[in-house]
Amino acid sequence: MGSSSVLLRSSPLFFPRFSSTAIRRLNSSFCPPQSVIPASDQIRGGGGDFSWDDVVRLSQTRQHDDSSDLRGFFEKVTLCNRNSEKQCEFIPFVIDEHIVGYVHNGFAHHLRRYKDVFAFPEDPSYGGNFGCHVALHPLLSAPEDRTEAVGHVVKCLGEDVIPGIRNELYPVTSSFGEPEFFSLERAAAPYFGIKPHGISCGENLVKECKEEAGIPRSLSSKATAVGAVSYMDINGYRLKRDVLFCYDLNLPEDFVPANEDGEVESFKLLPVTQVANIIRNTSFFKENCNLVIIDFLFRHGYIKPESLGYLKLLQSLRSGDCT
Repeated sequence: MGSSSVLLRSSPLFFPRFSSTAIRRLNSSFCPPQSVIPASDQIRGGGGDFSWDDVVRLSQTRQHDDSSDLRGFFEKVTLCNRNSEKQCEFIPFVIDEHIVGYVHNGFAHHLRRYKDVFAFPEDPSYGGNFGCHVALHPLLSAPEDRTEAVGHVVKCLGEDVIPGIRNELYPVTSSFGEPEFFSLERAAAPYFGIKPHGISCGENLVKECKEEAGIPRSLSSKATAVGAVSYMDINGYRLKRDVLFCYDLNLPEDFVPANEDGEVESFKLLPVTQVANIIRNTSFFKENCNLVIIDFLFRHGYIKPESLGYLKLLQSLRSGDCT
């Protein structure tokens, strides 16, 4: 479960330019994991590689574009919701009568080797009406035992099957705010199709605001929770069912953000209309960050009800399961 913030100073928006180290992380910014607008020195746009200066110039020259044309926004939403027709290739991952995720048949083939950790009931009457599904071995009843056993499997599968292992754990729950069944390696989360719940948005927001932009608690604590966006993306064995909590933070006119952890090179202050043009006409911003900004454009009246596809686009920002 991620959190995303849009930093406001009057009407323009601040956007960070991350260092190369931060680009490789991409999932750490003002709030965890997907956050405000990571952008590298060179990120591929609609017509090639763009730098910040290139993108700013483009957004300025496209000021007279038809703001009611939502096609560019729809394209960005689609990039976060790929291959929905392949949901049939996944089976439920069930713990204690609750579906906590979904596992691809191909990935399930790897898990079948670990019979002391995973079970594959075929009888639809087993464990409720889930049909064929993945479950944990009945002897694994304590959260700490489950965490250790599944963690061992993840390490055994290694980088060849689950790349990017970082020894960072996500709580596995049935829905946001529910008790934790066990903890799972972050890199493995999409392979089990879990939603990364369990993050304390408020405290993490304060922490990341300070580290990434030098925003003191006296300001960051005033951030306003404004809703959430969600998406479901299938890529091979990976099923991402992410929900991003969104916050707005108004900053004083004289505030200048300053990075404190070495992961942001600089910040750009851009008018909202230019930001909208960047999203519609380039692929400069990280894909799921586009959803957060489009949501901001709706909430602040930059996308009008008169625009063709208004309601469809609004609905598409919550294409994933928000439970």
